[in-house]
Amino acid sequence: MKPISALVALAALTLSVATPALADPAPATAPAAKFTLDTPIETLVADTRARAVIDTDLPDLTKHPQYEQFKTMSLTTLASFAPDKLTPAVLGKVKDDLAKLN
Repeated sequence: MKPISALVALAALTLSVATPALADPAPATAPAAKFTLDTPIETLVADTRARAVIDTDLPDLTKHPQYEQFKTMSLTTLASFAPDKLTPAVLGKVKDDLAKLN
């Protein structure tokens, strides 16, 4: 008969080989998304904080009649279609406000 200590050691060895290592748990909070002028507009609007920036800096953007057609574009891309509305100054303000969220 084998001593108890040998059986315990064998059981521990068997468990360590047979049981895969557990992965480290995910961090408690995921890092905040990074929003830029190149982020699709619909992605910005889906986030409540980024939506607040859009609604403040570009108040009628999501109410525009063609919103469904351009929501997949970024503000950078959209600016080429509306340079009189999305001026460098306006885009600079949006960029700065979005950067505060990151």
